[in-house]
Amino acid sequence: MNKRQKTPRLAEADRSQVRMMVVDPNRLVPEDDSVRAVWRFVEGLDLSAFYDQVKSVKGEPGRPPIDPKILMALWIQGTLDGIGSAREIARLCEMHARYQWICGGVTPGYHRLSDFRSNSEQEFNELLTDTVALLMHKSLVDLERVAQDGMKVRASAGAGSFRSDKRLEELHAIAEEQVRSLKDEVKQDGSAGSRRREAARQRSAEDRERRIREALAELPEIKERKKSNNGKDKSEARSSTTDPDARVMKMADGGFRPALNVHLVSDTKTKVIAAVEVNNHGTDLRMTGPLAEQVYERHGKNPSEWLEDGGCVTLIGVDKLAERGIDVIAPIREPRSSEKKATDVRSTDSKAVAAWRKRMDTDEAKAIYKQRGATAELVNAHARNHGLQQFLVRGVQKARSVVLLLAITHNMRRSWALA
Repeated sequence: MNKRQKTPRLAEADRSQVRMMVVDPNRLVPEDDSVRAVWRFVEGLDLSAFYDQVKSVKGEPGRPPIDPKILMALWIQGTLDGIGSAREIARLCEMHARYQWICGGVTPGYHRLSDFRSNSEQEFNELLTDTVALLMHKSLVDLERVAQDGMKVRASAGAGSFRSDKRLEELHAIAEEQVRSLKDEVKQDGSAGSRRREAARQRSAEDRERRIREALAELPEIKERKKSNNGKDKSEARSSTTDPDARVMKMADGGFRPALNVHLVSDTKTKVIAAVEVNNHGTDLRMTGPLAEQVYERHGKNPSEWLEDGGCVTLIGVDKLAERGIDVIAPIREPRSSEKKATDVRSTDSKAVAAWRKRMDTDEAKAIYKQRGATAELVNAHARNHGLQQFLVRGVQKARSVVLLLAITHNMRRSWALA
């Protein structure tokens, strides 16, 4: 006897039905989720510099801006997740529980997020100093021994964006003419929609004209750097129309690409970042002195020992650090002549350089130098893992804001480990 075929009854998904959902924002993430620790860290920061910029006050008209704590926490959480795009963070604020918890019902747009990061270099700079000062106050960091290192980070510019001065002059003339033409079109067209479109085109053209103008302004410096020792140009100077601050540099893999140079100084005991610099110099030479000065200005003390690799050390740098009472721990380049060892004192050596040569001939100094790799390379690796593979912003100033934010986030993680 055949059984009658029956259709199963199922609870099926109906995504066309509009529903009202009740959400408890505080239960979006578990009590032990790391995002809560991020928020506690941000609440402990002195953000008065951000609040001083707020013009909206209670009792008066005006749209209230987003609380700087929210924007700061979003960028720190994004840095932890290796996200450097303001658009991506804005998207996560609508879809991801952690970011929704930080927002607490506020919806920041990507423009606001981008402006907050790009325009806060000075504020981030002060916050970096504050994070280290707090750890020093708790006797968790002493900065007695620090390690310096630099790494090349891909710039937001393509290799094909570099132009010679003659071509830049031509492009600048074309861009200026385009801006004038678009201004005339906006004046002549009375349609509101058309005006908006033409205004957007005009802004884009003006931005391109500005970047080409800046690229032209950078050419004299590039030409000067390209001169060899005999004063002749080694190759034709070129500047990028996408990011005029970018320079073609030799990367870690041996290739040459547009990049910026990031310099970090870290405490060897705690791996806390004490100083940051970003520039467009292809070499790490001559950075020791400025970084040592930055450490003193930030924290009011000079380290006892300064670890750096052979690509950073110069005789002048050794002398400058000695004036501050800092002993340099760095390898000495082998001389071209085999008559003398690298550690042999020369008659032309200053007192500080002679002491450095003698110091590096000892087993103790060689053992100490091994801490440089364990410190600087680890900090660099963490920076890469947190998104410092390529800058998504243009210009040294904005890139410095990105690195300062990364350093603050790194020091937050170190404070958790040291507590």
